[in-house]
Amino acid sequence: MDATLIFFFVIVVGLPVVMGIGYAGFERWLKHKEAMSEAITAQTAEKAAQYAAHTERLERRVRVLERIATDRGVDVAEEIENLRDQSMN
Repeated sequence: MDATLIFFFVIVVGLPVVMGIGYAGFERWLKHKEAMSEAITAQTAEKAAQYAAHTERLERRVRVLERIATDRGVDVAEEIENLRDQSMN
C-alpha cells in the first residue's frame, strides 16, 4: 500500500474512533463528578440541619438558664431538677 493511503486511512478512520472513545470516557467521568457533587451537597445539607437543631436546643436551654438567673422568685433547685429531667428525655 501507498504511504499516503495508509496515512489517509489512519486520519479518516482512526482519528474519529479515538476521539469518540475519548469523548465517551470524558462524559462518564463528568457524570461521576456530578453524582459525587450531589452526594456531597446532600450530606452537607443534612449536617447543616443537624447543627441548626442542636443550636436551637442550646438556645432554648440558655433562655431557661437566663430566666432562672434573673427571676429571684423562682425556686432555683426545682428549676434545675426540671432541666435535668428534660435533658434525660
